[in-house]
Parts: sequence; structure tokens; C-alpha cells
Amino acid sequence: MIPPIILDKMESNRNRYVDELLSFLKIPSVSTLSHHGADVRRAAEWVFNSLKRLGLQASLHQTERHPIVYAESPPLPDKPTLLVYGHYDVQPPDPLDEWVSPPFTPQIRDGYVYARGASDDKGQFYTYLKAMEAIMAVEGGLPINVKVLVEGEEEIGSPNLGPFLRENAAILKADAVAISDSSQFVQGVPAITYGLRGLSYLQIDVQGPRFDLHSGSFGGMVQNPIMVLTNLLAALRHPDSTIAIPGFYDDTLEPAAWERDEMASLQFDEGRLREYLGVSELVGEPGYSPLERKSARPTLDVNGIWGGFSGEGAKTIIPARAGAKVSMRLVPNQKAARINALFRAFIEGLTPPGVEVRVTELHGAEPVLISRDQPSVKAAERAIEIGFGKAPVFIREGGSIPIVNLLAEILGSDSILMMGWGSPDDGAHSPNERFFLDDFHRGIRSAAALFYELSK
Repeated sequence: MIPPIILDKMESNRNRYVDELLSFLKIPSVSTLSHHGADVRRAAEWVFNSLKRLGLQASLHQTERHPIVYAESPPLPDKPTLLVYGHYDVQPPDPLDEWVSPPFTPQIRDGYVYARGASDDKGQFYTYLKAMEAIMAVEGGLPINVKVLVEGEEEIGSPNLGPFLRENAAILKADAVAISDSSQFVQGVPAITYGLRGLSYLQIDVQGPRFDLHSGSFGGMVQNPIMVLTNLLAALRHPDSTIAIPGFYDDTLEPAAWERDEMASLQFDEGRLREYLGVSELVGEPGYSPLERKSARPTLDVNGIWGGFSGEGAKTIIPARAGAKVSMRLVPNQKAARINALFRAFIEGLTPPGVEVRVTELHGAEPVLISRDQPSVKAAERAIEIGFGKAPVFIREGGSIPIVNLLAEILGSDSILMMGWGSPDDGAHSPNERFFLDDFHRGIRSAAALFYELSK
């Protein structure tokens, strides 16, 4: 339990906590855009200075691109160690014209703060700093050892985090890892995520003639790269949404019967979800519920496509080139390397004469399943019940968090606590991203409770 005096401390500082969060959200730390490099650095320094003010030993490490911030509390030799992970970088805010208020001018409306990074991940990560501040202000220290690792490249696949982890594996060793970069099941139903899908993300480039051609002069004589590309993309899935790549499903681990029963028991409102998404029907692999499809079954999606002329009016050309980006979400037992090889062979086998097709692997992640029987998971369950006033449900998440794979692989950690304070409708990566401020404060209480529960 959290001592009442610390709860009082948190309550009396609610407004200040929010004001500080707004300052953090004003920094346009878009990691994928080079012209925001100075802003990303400024966000790293903001986190670094915040940790130093807490009294933690903090350091800032420049990578080949964006800095990593590391800090640790004064050591307590007989207490367990928790590693807290977060990221201070954010997605681009485009399309800007769909934002009600500017993405880096935080605005509070109806109890939500609207800004890019509000939920993913600045707001969620910052709860741990405020929990530590409240405890240390009253007790002069923390009940456990806490290490903090904050990166600025999560939104671009964490390319420099792996080398940092390998070089500092001994320093980063911990009994458990806390990551709040996910969400509740639905608003008001807190959750612990025990499973993540993996990712294979690739690009297809189709090259035809050396330059764009007049379609009247050359039509019927050469391959049209856009038509080749669309034929290849259409061949990737069957009409029933199942994936047509031979061998794709060979290694998939089916969700266990108890998992399917638990998913079926969750408060899933399909009509509300359709309304939120603006679609008339949910579709997908036959034989599985929407929740099973989104979290426990593999998928394939085209994420972007380009080529030819798409401006106003007409331009009758056969384009010289076309391309697309494709992502495949993977489930336990599937390996990204094997799926990439199957994808490449499938595309190459369907490539017609007259064009060159190149498949490029961009980035990926392996699927993850965390045992729910670990003591640290039980401590997280109790902590969330203290912070939110109700016990969490356990869910599998459809997305991928590369840090989880890296921590498991490099640090050998199998006690990874994925606890989301946000909501599925926060609009992460979308216009008008938001974070419910009541959940921000519940997250602070849950983080504080976690420190105490782990100390037992």
C-alpha cells in the first residue's frame, strides 16, 4: 500500500504535475525528421534534468542519432531492482489540418490533454518520475532500487538501443522491467499486457523503363510498374483475408483455450468500435473473434503505395517505377527472418518479365509472451488495483514494442511488466492524440504502488 502521507503529497501537487507535463509536450521531439534533431535533443535534456532534480544519478549518452538518458537511484543492496523504460520521441503530427488544436501546443478539453506524445509515451512515462518525486519528498528515498532508461528513437525502431544495451548490460541488470507504452483494455478497465505480436516490415520497389513513358506511344509494349505492383499486392492475401504466402502459418502458436475464454469474457463492444473507426463492418480471418484477430493471430497489411502521376488533371504516362510498404504482424513461434524469406520468395516467384523487383527489409520484432505467474506480475496486478481502484484484466496487444525483444534477448529479462495507463481511443500516431488526466494521476499512484509492492 501507499502511505497516506504520500497520497496526500500527490493530491496536493496535481496541478503542478499537469503543468510540467504540458511543458514536456510542447517540445516537438519528432525523431524521424532530421530538421527536428535539435528538438529531440532538447527533450532528452529535459528528461535528464528532471531526473537529476529527483536526486538520481543521471547521464546522457549520445548515439549515432538521438540521445539515450539513463539514471539510477541511490543503491539499496538488500532490495530488488526495477528498470523503468520510456521514450521521449514522438511520431510526426501529420496531417496537421485534422488537429483541432496545434499538436505541440497542448490544450486541455473535457478532462483530456491533447498533444502529440500525450499518451505515446511522454504522459505515461512521466508518471514514474512524479511517483518517485512524491515518495522521495516524504521518505528521502525509494523502497526499492530504480533504474530509468529513456530513449529518443522508439518511433523509428530503436536502431541504437541494442548497442547501448549490449555495452551496458551489467549496469542495466534488474529483477523486473516496467514499461507503460500501451493502454488499458478500454477506458476505465485497466490492463496488464502479457503478449505482443512481432513485426516484419518490408518495402517493395518495382522498376520498369528507365523513365516515364507516353502511354499512347508505348502502351501495350512494356510492363506498367504500378499494375505489376498492384497484382503482387493483391496476390498476398486470399479473398477471405487469410495470407497466401506458402508456409506463412506453419509455425503459428494458436491461442490457448483459456485465453480464448478470457478474451470472450472481456467487455468488447463491437458496435462502439465500428462507430469510433468509422467503418460499417469488422473483417478478418475466419474462425476468430475480432479481439483474437487483433492480438493473437498474424496479419498482413499494405501501409503505403506510390508511383506515377496523382496530381490535378491528366498526365498519360506509364510510370518508370512504383513501390509499397508492407507490414506483417507475427504471433509466438513465428520468426521475422523466416517470414521475410518466405515473403521475398513469394514476390520473386510472381514477378513477371520486363520489370525488376527489389524487396528491402526495413525493421522488425519478434513476438513476446510473458508468464502471468511471476511474483513481479502479481505485484503489478496489486499496484494497478491500488492506483485505479479495480483489478486489471490481462490482454495480448496487437502491436510490437521493440524494447521488449531487446530486453529479453540482451538483458535476459523475462519479467517485463507492460502496464498501460492510456486508452485505446487516445489516438496514438493519429491527429488529436490525447491522454485522460484522471488516468495520468491514476498512473502516478499505480507507479508508486508498484515500488512498494515490489519491495515486499
